[in-house]
Amino acid sequence: MAAVTITSFGYLHAEPPSAHLVLDLRHHFRDPHVDPALRQQTAADRAVRDAVMHTPGVLELTEATAAAVRAYQAGPTAGPVTVAVGCAGGRHRAPTVALALAELLHGQDVAVHHRDLSRPVVNR
Repeated sequence: MAAVTITSFGYLHAEPPSAHLVLDLRHHFRDPHVDPALRQQTAADRAVRDAVMHTPGVLELTEATAAAVRAYQAGPTAGPVTVAVGCAGGRHRAPTVALALAELLHGQDVAVHHRDLSRPVVNR
């Protein structure tokens, strides 16, 4: 098992996965879904990643989460740390932040899973 497991997901598909840290990106950060040019794209597309990472506060939250993961790892009980990152549909914000978090935790054994990235766009 990886030292850190990061799972991105969409709240509109199912309950959040169990995790030590859960980030809910739905209410505080701009959703690329509202841009028709980005709606059908995913975090696999550079335009989506750029839109998400240039949203005010996203980089700071990602850095703070990396610091929180390191704090868990510094605790007296060794063990893997799980992080769940959620947005509405799990195609834009959550997987982008999950990938950025994994990059910040470079040098560690990190596994990233995208639970809902391949699901169809949620009509809202």
